[in-house]
Amino acid sequence: MATREDPKRQALAASRTLNPRPEKVTDTAFVPGGFFDPDDLVQVKYEMVRRAAADGAPPSRAAACFGFSRQSFYTAKQALAERGLAGLLPGKPGPKGGHKLTGEVLDHLEELLRADPDRRPAELAAEVQARFGTPVHPRSVRRALGRREAERATEKDASKSG
Repeated sequence: MATREDPKRQALAASRTLNPRPEKVTDTAFVPGGFFDPDDLVQVKYEMVRRAAADGAPPSRAAACFGFSRQSFYTAKQALAERGLAGLLPGKPGPKGGHKLTGEVLDHLEELLRADPDRRPAELAAEVQARFGTPVHPRSVRRALGRREAERATEKDASKSG
């Protein structure tokens, strides 16, 4: 097994594809020094799904041999079918989307902009902090308002063509 200073392990960790439980991989293809690497999360998931498909291994056994739950097997299988190998890459950590800039907050910001179109994102961010008690970055305000405007334009185009 590789040491902690191993450049491959460092690269896998940097890309968030380092298997957190390589010791749980008991499949015989993952022998020390062999072709398959239990540290490589994408490789382990791919081989788990492939093993079940090619060799007819039951999903629960395939999952167990590769250190995953049965649900993880089905999730990996679906991700692989829908997005290929890229589907096996871990998603970005953290919240998705503007969780601070809710519809209510954006409605308020648009109202402020209708009253004074020259308001700068920094002023709008300060208004969000004052009214909702939520600190937001001016750049986040600008992006969220831009996304909302783009969504409206897309909806308008769709209604014209429909």
